[in-house]
Amino acid sequence: MTPRAKYIMIGGFLGAGKTTSVLLLARYLVNQGQKVGIIMNDQGAGLVDTALAEANQFPTEEISGGCFCCRFNSLIDAAQQLTEDTRPDVIISEPVGSCTDLVATVSLPLQQIYGEQFEIAPLSVVVDPIRARRVLGLDTGKKFSANVTYIYKKQLEEAGVIVINKTDLVSAEELQELSDALEKDYPNAKVIRVAARHGHNLPTWFDHVITETLQSTPTMEVDYQRYGEGEALLGWLNVSANLEELDGGEFDGNALLQHIASDLRSQLAAQGAEIAHLKMILSADPSGLELAAINCTRTDQKAELSHTLADPIDSGELLINLRAEAAPEALDAAVTATLAGLKAKNIDSKLTHTEHFRPGQPVPTHRVVV
Repeated sequence: MTPRAKYIMIGGFLGAGKTTSVLLLARYLVNQGQKVGIIMNDQGAGLVDTALAEANQFPTEEISGGCFCCRFNSLIDAAQQLTEDTRPDVIISEPVGSCTDLVATVSLPLQQIYGEQFEIAPLSVVVDPIRARRVLGLDTGKKFSANVTYIYKKQLEEAGVIVINKTDLVSAEELQELSDALEKDYPNAKVIRVAARHGHNLPTWFDHVITETLQSTPTMEVDYQRYGEGEALLGWLNVSANLEELDGGEFDGNALLQHIASDLRSQLAAQGAEIAHLKMILSADPSGLELAAINCTRTDQKAELSHTLADPIDSGELLINLRAEAAPEALDAAVTATLAGLKAKNIDSKLTHTEHFRPGQPVPTHRVVV
């Protein structure tokens, strides 16, 4: 009999650091001699996350056009495609950052219907400590509206593990206060503190989800009307474009990404829009192995490069994923203006793909109630 693959789902709100964590967990497992497959998920197509996973040379499947709960059969197809192609010991999945109710609509159906194929790990929910402190009322600062916040708190409520990421961004006192609040409000979850980008305390989290299995607990109640209204408040934009130096010279791709992110952030701040996640990559070659990547997870946060190009380039492919509490048309207008403005830097941009929309009402394929 073929051994069951471990299924590990890493959720959490947009900008919490899920993709970084997925890639680090995959590397951790590979270093232990395990075969790993990754499944990325988004409401739209053209994902920065998928490009980063492929750049790290992990077998990767992408499910677009809806969340795992609404595309459950596509999730199964992707998992089976991975098992046929590479027979991974572990499948790591990253759901859409605005989704919740994942235990009832993904984990439990997988366990009950496909239990012979998959062993299900507890759901991990990753949080940014600054965003989490604002949501829990521990800090002031720009916040999401009530219905978006409803989704955020429901993600915490269903978590088997709450992972406070980016612990280096807050003081020890603020971190302890946040940990205490999470343990008090969500007593069924194990709270673990990490700094994924710096590798701090990752084995504690990784070893837990590798060895533990999903426990049967009462299914949380979800107001799907409010959930859908919360998702519909978020604007979604995916854009890809070819960039080229007009005079045949070279440009600094890292500095260009920083300029684009700063310009977009300034435009959205002027509109009062709150960024949930802006992430971009600039690929210097068709293989996608040589790239720069940048992230911004709040309107009041400066964007940070996570990958850099070693040398100047003469052309490249730009991929933008932007999610914010704003009208999709406003996001599209901001990106269009920023790309048009690149001519002032002697860089021509040609769009190859663009889409902007609001997520539709979630309608799960299955929902198991305990």
